[in-house]
Order: sequence, then C-alpha cells, then structure tokens
Amino acid sequence: MNGAALIWSPFADQASAEAAAATLLDEGLIACANILPAMRSLYVWQGERGEGHECGVLFKTNAVLLDAAVARLAEIHPYDTPAISGWHCDAAAPATLAWLGALIPSGET
Repeated sequence: MNGAALIWSPFADQASAEAAAATLLDEGLIACANILPAMRSLYVWQGERGEGHECGVLFKTNAVLLDAAVARLAEIHPYDTPAISGWHCDAAAPATLAWLGALIPSGET
C-alpha cells in the first residue's frame, strides 16, 4: 500500500534517538524524524510500576516501507524490549504523499 505511515517510539535520551533517526534516514527507510526531547513516562513493566524521563520520536515514512522500518528500528533500538508502534495514515496532504513517495525507487510501488 503506497501512502503515508508513522512510527512512534520512546528512547532513553536525545542522543540515542538522533542515532536511530540518522541510521533510518541514511538507509532510506524514513523521510523525517520528529524528536520530542522531554517526555515523562509512567508505565508498568514486568509487574512493577515505574516512571522516567524519555525522548519520544515520531518517524515519517512511506507505507510500503513501514514493516521494514519498524523491523530495522527494533534491531538498532538501544532498549532490550523497545516500544515501537507503526501505523498507516488514513489521510495525508498530496504534497506529503509526494514527499514520502520519493523514498520508493520508480517501479517498486
């Protein structure tokens, strides 16, 4: 499915978020990463309640690349068990679709 897709994932700090974004950009799996540097996380992990400060990242990609981008992010993410969620967008502006479409070489859509 050619279109827009998004991936959300938290990171321990801005440096690790930037490193993951750089890898995915260099590999052509995303067009953009919006890094939100200060986020408070409340969670339950392995039956224990916790909280911490993390850095959130919203990655923008083409829907054709969504599964590959999620899989690659899982490989390079510094967390042992990273929270990574990816989804297809229901709607996107034509210019956004054209921009994300440029990630896919001609004839591969």
